[in-house]
Amino acid sequence: MSYNPRMSILPGGALPPGAGAGGPSAKSRAAKKEEEAAYANMRLPDREIVGCINELGISFTVQDLQKPNPIQVQMIFEWFGELLMNKTRATVDPAMRAAADDIVGEDLCDALMPADTRNLLGFFANLKRLMNECGVTDFNFGDLYKPTHDRLVKLFSYVINFVRFRESQTNVIDEHCNRAEQTKARIEQLYQENQNMEGQLEDMKFTRKQMEAQVAEKTKRNEELKHKLLELRKTQEKVAARWEEAKIKKAEMTKELEDKTTTKVVLKQESAKLRPYTLQSPSALQSSLTELSNTLNGDKAHIDSLDRRARALQTSTDSFAVVTGDVASCIKLLEEIAAELAKEEEENAKNAKQRDALTERGASVREVERTEALLQRQLAKWVERTETLRVHSQEKAQRAKESMEELRAVHKKLTEERSEKGKDIERRRVRIEQIEKKMLDLKENIENEVRAAYDEYLKMESHIKLYITEMEQAL
Repeated sequence: MSYNPRMSILPGGALPPGAGAGGPSAKSRAAKKEEEAAYANMRLPDREIVGCINELGISFTVQDLQKPNPIQVQMIFEWFGELLMNKTRATVDPAMRAAADDIVGEDLCDALMPADTRNLLGFFANLKRLMNECGVTDFNFGDLYKPTHDRLVKLFSYVINFVRFRESQTNVIDEHCNRAEQTKARIEQLYQENQNMEGQLEDMKFTRKQMEAQVAEKTKRNEELKHKLLELRKTQEKVAARWEEAKIKKAEMTKELEDKTTTKVVLKQESAKLRPYTLQSPSALQSSLTELSNTLNGDKAHIDSLDRRARALQTSTDSFAVVTGDVASCIKLLEEIAAELAKEEEENAKNAKQRDALTERGASVREVERTEALLQRQLAKWVERTETLRVHSQEKAQRAKESMEELRAVHKKLTEERSEKGKDIERRRVRIEQIEKKMLDLKENIENEVRAAYDEYLKMESHIKLYITEMEQAL
């Protein structure tokens, strides 16, 4: 029996939904005609619908289609949802449970919102989106709880045609699915690469810190070597100055030695000239002088008798006086020669001491020369080592610079990839927020539809009560 709505006791219940003061517009009528024309092309016979559902492995007959059972219809729609969207009541249960926990709390969610009801509502939201994709824009909750033959034929026709179209476009769908899987795999790969790059970046930062510490240590050691080199250079300058002073002193002492050697040779020559005069001793001369004096005395005794010899004796006396003067002068000269010899011996002793000192100075000079040669070799080694260290430091600095450039390039690339991933994450977050907003809107729509269904139920109950009352009054 077709239901004809009567006047309701509820306010605003006399007019059906969508009826207004002027009625539906021309645009709505044109859209309805286009929808009816499309439905005429999409409608499938009952036997074909039943055959298609039986081919899917669900036991379904023409009588079941003409007199639909809500539970069976819900099972069929759930199977379509799993086939086309991979959505069932079980898959939406976690999200619906979380939404119920957020709205009414964890303690009251099962009491106020039973699991079957909320799962059915969540599945209905996904199923409604599927029906919109199939071309059914007026799918409502009553199609699951109070299905009719005409509505089921329309819904199944649209869904079966959509499945057929989907099977005809399997290659395109598989291509897009593969592309989505590849994109997902690429995202996972990029995320893993990002993690690896971050690990490598941390390792490079740690290595950079170690290298900076090593470079600082090498720089410090280089500075110490520079200070040591400067000290060695100053020491070398001092040694060179001392060497110049030693050369000057050596030249002076050599000249003095030559002068003294010349003086010694001259003295030796003069001593050789005077040596014959020193062969007779003074005692012999004194004895000779005594004998002459005795003779003179004897001659004096005979002087009177030897008048003739007086002049000779006088001459001899004068001669002896001259000889005596000469002897005295010779004695004086010998004393002077002895003094000169003593001085010469002293000079020789001094020359020996100076020779020893000169020998020691020569040994010191040779030691200084050896030390200078050793210091020169050490200086050459230190200079070479310093040059090697400087070259190594420059090479390490160059490698560190190149590594820093590579690290900067990698960091820039990672930053770009991170920004791209951040943008992608932001897009996904926005998409998730949009989906959450759609879920909230869908939830509100479901609640509104539930309220509308409950209002319709109240209207129907009031109409039935009114109808029963009228029937009782008529009887």
